[in-house]
Amino acid sequence: MTWWEQWAFNLLHAVVAMTGVAYLYMKYAMPATDPFAVINHPWQPATLSLHVVAAPVFIAFFGMLFRSHTLRKLASPNPANRRTGWTSLISFSTMALTGYLLQVASDPAWLSGLVWAHVSTSLIFVAAYGVHLVIGWRLTTAAGTVPREARFPL
Repeated sequence: MTWWEQWAFNLLHAVVAMTGVAYLYMKYAMPATDPFAVINHPWQPATLSLHVVAAPVFIAFFGMLFRSHTLRKLASPNPANRRTGWTSLISFSTMALTGYLLQVASDPAWLSGLVWAHVSTSLIFVAAYGVHLVIGWRLTTAAGTVPREARFPL
C-alpha cells in the first residue's frame, strides 16, 4: 500500500468516525430545547450529510487497501497482527452494510435494530483498527526499520 492510500484512509476514517459520533450525540443524547423540533442542534443535518458523503469514499479506500494490503497479508504465512485485522475486516463489512441499509429502512423495528447494529459495529471497528495500527507500528519499529508509508511526508 502506498503512503497516500494509508494517510487518506486514516483521514477519512477520522472524518467518518467523528461525524458519526457527533451525529449520534446530537440525535440521541442532546436534550431538545423545543418539544416540537425535528432536530436537536442546528449542525445536525450538516453532520449527517458530511457523514453520508464521506462514508462511500471511505469504503472505496477500504477496497483499495483490501486489494493492496489485506489480501497480501492473508496470503502471507506470518500471522502477526492478523487477529485485529480480521476483527477490523468483519466489523467494517458489517458497519458498511448496516450503514447502507439504514438509508432504505422504513419499518421502525428494523430501523432501530439497524441503528444499534451500525453503532456497535462502528465502535468495534474504531477500536480494532486503532489497536491494529498500534500493533503494526510496534512491529515495524521493533524490526528496526520504519517503512515510507509510516513516515510523515515532510
